[in-house]
Amino acid sequence: MSGRVTLTVAFPKQVMVALSRERDHRDWPAGQRQLIDSEQGCKMKASDLFVRCLEQEGVEYIFGVPGEENLDLLESIRTSTIRLIVTRHEQAAGFMAATYGRLTGKAGACMATLGPGATNLVTPAAYGQLGAMPMFMVTGQKPIKTSKQGAFQIIDVVDMMQPLTKLTHQLVSADHIPTKVREAFRLAEEERPGAAHLELPEDICRDEVDLKPFAASRVRRPIAEDKSIAAAVESIRRARRPLLVIGAAANRKLTSRMLTAMVDKLGIPFCTTQMGKGVVDETRPEFIGNAALSSRRLSRTVRSTMPTVIVNVGHDVVEKPPFFMTDHPVEVIHMGFTSAVVDPVYFPQIEVVGDIANAIWRINEILEPQPHWDFGFFHTVRDALTAHIEEGAGDDRYPVYPQRLVRDVARVMPEDGIIALDNGIYKIWFARNYRARRPNTVLLDNALASMGAGLPSAIAARCVYPERRIMAICGDGGFMMNSQEIETAVRLGMNLVVLILRDDAYGMIKWKQQQLGFGDFGLDYDNPDFVAYAEAYGARGHRVESAEGLSAILERCHASPGVHIVDCPVDYSENDPILHREIPDRAAQLEE
Repeated sequence: MSGRVTLTVAFPKQVMVALSRERDHRDWPAGQRQLIDSEQGCKMKASDLFVRCLEQEGVEYIFGVPGEENLDLLESIRTSTIRLIVTRHEQAAGFMAATYGRLTGKAGACMATLGPGATNLVTPAAYGQLGAMPMFMVTGQKPIKTSKQGAFQIIDVVDMMQPLTKLTHQLVSADHIPTKVREAFRLAEEERPGAAHLELPEDICRDEVDLKPFAASRVRRPIAEDKSIAAAVESIRRARRPLLVIGAAANRKLTSRMLTAMVDKLGIPFCTTQMGKGVVDETRPEFIGNAALSSRRLSRTVRSTMPTVIVNVGHDVVEKPPFFMTDHPVEVIHMGFTSAVVDPVYFPQIEVVGDIANAIWRINEILEPQPHWDFGFFHTVRDALTAHIEEGAGDDRYPVYPQRLVRDVARVMPEDGIIALDNGIYKIWFARNYRARRPNTVLLDNALASMGAGLPSAIAARCVYPERRIMAICGDGGFMMNSQEIETAVRLGMNLVVLILRDDAYGMIKWKQQQLGFGDFGLDYDNPDFVAYAEAYGARGHRVESAEGLSAILERCHASPGVHIVDCPVDYSENDPILHREIPDRAAQLEE
């Protein structure tokens, strides 16, 4: 948005207290963005001004791999309040910055040098942009006012970042630093959040300036208009079987509280997309499942329960449609910070556009439970889901059966514990079978779905939440893509558990290869001895040698300080029949 709008909303006292004490997932950090006085600043190096601007934006950490072209910036960081987290690869630094943004609502910061350092940020830039994770990247560049080394290592980084960011810009004058840093953070953090990038050339860093950082203005999100709220209330009120579908954009603390209050009051059943996990406690009786693996599965689930109105909260187009409207015509209410992106299978009839938490609260204040609502078959589907999850949870086969694996991980993770999932077939098992109880306690990526993010995401989560139990869960393929960050975690003295699910292959692609009837080819590999590998970094290595031993090893690891690497062989032999077993069919059997 180009302007600022002041909004007055009549919240009850208890909601106003909540708003004042706890910032929402995307709000400005309290106490860190004070107004700056207008008196003349003092002379300073431009890199010092740049870092002061980062401090003004509330930056606590900057993750990255410095290079020759940002040594001035590195020196300015050394004398600042910002903690530098040196990583072993720029890609990992970008994943950490994006995850920091996901967990805090403040743009996570990362840095790299020019050329290959900058290109290594391409994947995490796409990760943050598609996943709506606010992040800020700064890369170095050769001097732009004079030639230093010809075209050595020089590529057009700004142009490269153009399709992957909300803003990318080369700073050609130190005078532009305060405005461009403020604009980069503003765009990265406002709805829909994403990635921003600035290039800071070596000679610009050394210029002398007499400026101060710009303060952030306080902004509240726009709220939905009364007419859209009234239309949504009337639609839900007259429906026979309303259903909540909770998506990625609802994964915010205040939205979670308002949705929980709605389910408490109205008893409306809900299901989630993968990135909507944990918004409302999934151990509640109203939870009927998660959309994992394919749209077809949840589509059939939704269709079989015959909802007459679907309240689609926080649907993000980066995830597959949570249902197909063409398969089962139904009235759909879209609730989001932004309007719906319409496609052939998603064309909502009612849109409630604005702050989601506020809209849910307003609907809940007006709406009352209706005597004609019928949730009976939803409950039958829920019971079938529970039975489906329990199948195999006690299976003693070795290598470990996936449903047993999920159950044992859940047993050692408290309500506020965080699991950071890499990308692979196991992500589907955890999305479907792991019952999340709080927002952002299951960090999975169903947008870019990049491998290699699990371990860096867990490290970032540890920076944000030093007191919680945190576990990275990675396939052997994804783990080896950024396994060097074990050294980072050890160097930082972190308490961290990394569970490696080993099948010695790119298992998800191998499974799909089999589904398509192709031959078994090109997807197997060898792995190092993960116990020795961990110990070489100064971590502690463990090997699971029986199904019964998994939970005990995980509990010991969480109870002991340091970085723990757990090698767990897994059995994916029954993925196909179990993942394609349709819960609606089983629900019908239960109903009979």
